[in-house]
Amino acid sequence: MAIPVIPSQLTLEIVTPDHALTHADVDEVEIPAEGGYIGVLPGHTPLLTSLQIGEMWYRKGGERFYLAVAYGFAEIQPDHVVVLAQVAERAEDIDVARAEAARRRAESRLSKPPADHDTARARLALMKSLIRLQVSAKARTRV
Repeated sequence: MAIPVIPSQLTLEIVTPDHALTHADVDEVEIPAEGGYIGVLPGHTPLLTSLQIGEMWYRKGGERFYLAVAYGFAEIQPDHVVVLAQVAERAEDIDVARAEAARRRAESRLSKPPADHDTARARLALMKSLIRLQVSAKARTRV
């Protein structure tokens, strides 16, 4: 019986409906999944999960790279992670002024009586804007 070899890195692909965002060999990934955040290292058990609105990061050596993601799926294999996200933005690409304006709009909608708007939609917009602001503050940092 052959002993399985644990890969030394993961190939990470992040794709949105508009474009491929990332294709890189990485050491570690953290994904906002349906039941909470999932940490992925080389050799992870195969898994398919849905994505939630949240902060995603991956590490290459001593650097972490942050993204804001929302909705979609992640396929995890021992040597490969594919993230198919409806929305994904790198920290350095986030327009902070636009995210602040979206936060203010969502908070304003939530302060009105429920008959005037869709509360669930406003809450989702608020969550997305807050995650974008949180991620933009991190840009690229050292571990």
